[in-house]
Amino acid sequence: MLEVKDINLFYGAAQALRGVSIAAEPGKVTCVLGRNGVGKTSLLRAMVGQYPISSGAVVLDGNDITGLKPYERARKGIGFVPQGREIFPLLTVEENLKTGFGPLRREDKHIPDDVYSLFPVLQSMLGRRGGDLSGGQQQQLAIGRALVMRPKLLLLDEPTEGIQPSIIKDIGRAISYLRNLGNIAIVLVEQYLDFACELGDSFAVMDRGAVKFTCDRSNLDASEISRQMAL
Repeated sequence: MLEVKDINLFYGAAQALRGVSIAAEPGKVTCVLGRNGVGKTSLLRAMVGQYPISSGAVVLDGNDITGLKPYERARKGIGFVPQGREIFPLLTVEENLKTGFGPLRREDKHIPDDVYSLFPVLQSMLGRRGGDLSGGQQQQLAIGRALVMRPKLLLLDEPTEGIQPSIIKDIGRAISYLRNLGNIAIVLVEQYLDFACELGDSFAVMDRGAVKFTCDRSNLDASEISRQMAL
């Protein structure tokens, strides 16, 4: 589904990503872990085309999409839930969800039932402004908005950050459900190790813009991942 091949990214003279390669497959969750400032968000934003890379390639379904603009990648099936949620505070919940219609064909411009079954609170708050929701509800709205796009690849940037435990469980159940559908590849950026280990199928720990440790569920060692994240 997704291959990120040896990408390098610079902010002026500062190098943010150093030869990063990861992959994501349908029906699986790829977890990208690491402390603040190691390049995790830069990696996701490079995948969606918000930050142009200086070398390397981003390949989706066997097609090189490195040169595509963000809206073109969205039309290819990439959904992105950014850190900080970035919902529209003055739009209603329903209007926020409908902003996901942009890359869709006319016949697909409706909110899937899955959005409301995964996050029932959204259906009960359709007329409320996004800015009036709690942080956890806004996070559910941001994920719901991405799902409206019917993504083939879903990128989640620290969805548990600042969220109460009950909603973290709801988000975990939603990710498990989407993985089990078998047709969506998920990349999850996280610092909450227990959450990542519960959901992940493969793991990559980043430091200073590079991937320094990888493993998968078959040889998962949470203590070693924790040690690598602390180094």
